[in-house]
Amino acid sequence: MADLVVALDYKDAESAFAMARSLKGAAPWMKVGLELFVAEGPKVVSGLKEMGFKVFLDLKFFDIPNTVQGAVRSAVRSGADMVNIHALGGERMAKAAMDGCAEGVDPGQKPPMVLAVTMLTSMGAGDLPLDIAPDPSEMALDLAVKAEQYGLNGVVCSGLEAERIKVACGNDFICLTPGIRPASADAGDQRRVVTPAQAVQNGSDYLVVGRPITQATDPREAALAIVEEMEQVK
Repeated sequence: MADLVVALDYKDAESAFAMARSLKGAAPWMKVGLELFVAEGPKVVSGLKEMGFKVFLDLKFFDIPNTVQGAVRSAVRSGADMVNIHALGGERMAKAAMDGCAEGVDPGQKPPMVLAVTMLTSMGAGDLPLDIAPDPSEMALDLAVKAEQYGLNGVVCSGLEAERIKVACGNDFICLTPGIRPASADAGDQRRVVTPAQAVQNGSDYLVVGRPITQATDPREAALAIVEEMEQVK
């Protein structure tokens, strides 16, 4: 069964914590992204952990291997249960990330998941700044295969690509899917979107949902409705 991850895309910890409290028991995971983490720092992660949530620290590291190794190590020490890097960083950066993960884990602690971002779900055909650009889904599949070879735990990908990635990399290779939009929701700035049911049907293990929940009139009911749709997939 896939898990719901709620994206806390807020400017401050107070707003993020208020939303998280309202979703206690409706969603097991919270996502902390760049805006919130840059504004408030690691205390956001520790605060969510104290509430009982698992935390996906979505900072998309992409730098020289030594810098990424240290960044992942610090992310793990903050208490994050899942972190991510860019697959385009290549093998040396990916392996440095895994080394940093191992260095940040306390003895007896389960290592967090380290995922690779393939293609952002906000990008479609023609968005890559290249004269000869590959199809986004084909590029995502290629990067996922390489991420699996590098020893990463999984990838961040569109639900449109999850099925082929599972076939290529195995069912144990994690697919975390943003760009989730219930059928009634506006796509916003996303391009390669799927519904919660489509994502689960295609093999996504984690579904990241932000605005359709956090901007809903009743966020808790919106989250529970998405979970119900996820659970109906056979």
